[in-house]
Amino acid sequence: MKKAVNIISKPQTNELRKRLLKMEVKDFTCFSSPLVLSFAQNKTYHIRTYGCQANMRDEEIMAGLLENVGFKKTDDILTANLIILNTCCVRENAENKVIGEIGSLKNYRLNNEDVLLAVCGCMVQQEHMIDLIVKKYRHVDLIFGTHNLDNLIELIDISLRDNSRVVDVKSRPIEIIEKLPSLRNLKHKAFVNISYGCDKFCTYCIVPYTRGQERSRPKEEILSECQELINNGYQEITLLGQNVNSYGKDLKNNATFSMLLEEVAKLKIPRLRFLTSHPFDFSSDIIEVMKTYPNIMKYVHLPVQSGSDEILKLMGRKYTSKQYLQIIKDLRKNLPGVHISTDLIVGFPGEGEEQFLETLEVVKEAAYESAFTFIYSSRVGTPAAKLIDNVSREVKGERFQRLVDTLEVSIKKAADQMVGKTYPVLVDGISKKKKEILSGYTETNKLVHFPGDESLIGQIVYVEILKSHLHSLRGKIVDGVNK
Repeated sequence: MKKAVNIISKPQTNELRKRLLKMEVKDFTCFSSPLVLSFAQNKTYHIRTYGCQANMRDEEIMAGLLENVGFKKTDDILTANLIILNTCCVRENAENKVIGEIGSLKNYRLNNEDVLLAVCGCMVQQEHMIDLIVKKYRHVDLIFGTHNLDNLIELIDISLRDNSRVVDVKSRPIEIIEKLPSLRNLKHKAFVNISYGCDKFCTYCIVPYTRGQERSRPKEEILSECQELINNGYQEITLLGQNVNSYGKDLKNNATFSMLLEEVAKLKIPRLRFLTSHPFDFSSDIIEVMKTYPNIMKYVHLPVQSGSDEILKLMGRKYTSKQYLQIIKDLRKNLPGVHISTDLIVGFPGEGEEQFLETLEVVKEAAYESAFTFIYSSRVGTPAAKLIDNVSREVKGERFQRLVDTLEVSIKKAADQMVGKTYPVLVDGISKKKKEILSGYTETNKLVHFPGDESLIGQIVYVEILKSHLHSLRGKIVDGVNK
């Protein structure tokens, strides 16, 4: 029987740029649903997450909500009674993967009456994607966005009670919800949101529209969450935000990211990281705090996107290549051994050979230790989508390879320089290829593989680097566990 479509809300294009002067903070209130409690008994769920660390953190919150009502996690998507596809839309390729996955689940969903299929996250914050799924993929039972994760159980209740396909995607956030349940993916390192959303509105980026207004969590809530993680034996915390450096600007209490970073560092977590930084807001006081506290890792992800001032202006990045490179120089001068990674976009509209060569020069001067490179992908609803895409696919591909080749020079050099030296490594888990091989990360976020027993997972060990590869290192434990 065909299910009716219950559209509670859909994002309105004219609402997506609006920002509230004040964002109310509320504690989570659990929704009680005997119907969902009954349905969840002896039922399993599977969440498949695409995209960034913010989505990974959202997955942990959804898992906490589901386990609170009785669902149990399964790693096998084709045995799950509730499947959630937690989506990304930062590039077209990410959306194509999700659409393919939705299609591949059609037979499983239609052949099992006790299965619900949900799609959530950034992709469905776009009205045209909601319309596509509702019309073409009628086996999808539930669509919800990034601003109402706390309503997940209530939305399942509506779908079950009315036997309907439910769509509830808010245009923008109106409050910050604290004290949400959470089931952490790892027992030794964790993401802690310090802010949500973004107000930068870079012309190519869909995130300010899908993640909404930049809003900072109260400092007390962040510190409390971090302290609880430390009390539970966590070794590493990553402070998370679309732009961590602008933390506090909406709180109107003179709070800054450097002040927050220092207060978290004082809690004495063994390892403290932060993601992601915007060069426009990256101030010298952040570097001073990093110098002062050795438990803040010497790793900074600082997206440049382009090395051409002309393209940076078209992108709305609000800095020049000279200003960006000065930050790099300050980091390397004040934090010896720091590793810096970046994001780069090839083929942005208007990028000619001259502009591309300027990017290569910045790459050479910055001498990155790692980088994430992308071919420009136009996003519906962004200002850049209105620009004429005058760079051919062939030219984009050729420039992409030249960029990668240039980046690999400094990346390889940095990796080679680590050979023969010993570093503390936080053991993450077992290698995907060999069960007798462990994997972990150095303080500078370099992936290391080495022989060891799985009992070491979650501990910090000293590893001598024996061999370097472009994106990973090989080594051996030399001094057991760092107590």
